[in-house]
Amino acid sequence: MSHKNLINRWHELLHSVTVRVAMKVVVTICLTTSVLGILGSYAPISHAQVIPTAVAINTPVISSTQIHKTLGAITPNATVYRSPDCSCCHGWIDHLKSQGFKIDDVATNDIEAIKQNYNVPDNLASCHTAIVNGYVVEGHVPAQDIKRLLQEQPQVTGLSVPQMPVGTPGMEMGNKKDPFNVVSFDRKGTVEVFNHYPAS
Repeated sequence: MSHKNLINRWHELLHSVTVRVAMKVVVTICLTTSVLGILGSYAPISHAQVIPTAVAINTPVISSTQIHKTLGAITPNATVYRSPDCSCCHGWIDHLKSQGFKIDDVATNDIEAIKQNYNVPDNLASCHTAIVNGYVVEGHVPAQDIKRLLQEQPQVTGLSVPQMPVGTPGMEMGNKKDPFNVVSFDRKGTVEVFNHYPAS
């Protein structure tokens, strides 16, 4: 065999070996990828996916305290239904405004119909009725109790300060304060003390 033929034969052999090795590498990669894909689809989600996304994108974890602070920072909207002749209602509305409430003041000559429409029991009635985020707020309820109601979101119809105790917001008379309860009530007739204010 001539030197030239030997070189040509060597080139053919080398090309054949290179092609076969390349094919084996490609097949191996394809098989490995397929197997890993199958295993990933059957693996539990905690292993098949990268769970700590929040860590990867530096998303902060929000505590319940921060949630309550955030809720407290949201401006509550209150629709207040009152008699046009009621002066103490204005005092309570001013109290809510000073505590960050946005007020829709609605004067009506049929306040009793409003109370019936919102299922306010007769023994819990007062001079005005307000709707705050779907809750009924009857009478001179302090703003801090309404904010607590909105944060805790209990399964009740709303809150009430029955009648018109002296010393409640809008019913101030100097330093005199009668003891009074803020009560929660629901459609089943359940009434519970939500907060108690002693005399002073």
